[in-house]
Amino acid sequence: MKKMLIMGAAALLLSAGIADAATKKAASKPRSEASLECSKQANEQGLKGKPRKAFRAKCMKNYKKPN
Repeated sequence: MKKMLIMGAAALLLSAGIADAATKKAASKPRSEASLECSKQANEQGLKGKPRKAFRAKCMKNYKKPN
C-alpha cells in the first residue's frame, strides 16, 4: 500500500513538473515577422525535417538583408 501511495505521489509531481515546463515554454518571446513568414513559406512547400530547417535558415538569412 505504501508503495502505491509513493508511486502515485511521484506521478503527481512529475505531471506537475511537465505542466510547469509547458507553461514556461509558452511564455517565451514572440516570433519575429521573418520567422513567421519563412515558416509560412515552408508550410506552403510542404517541407518537413532537415529540408525545412535548411529552407528556414536560408530564408531568415535572406529576409534580414537590406535591399
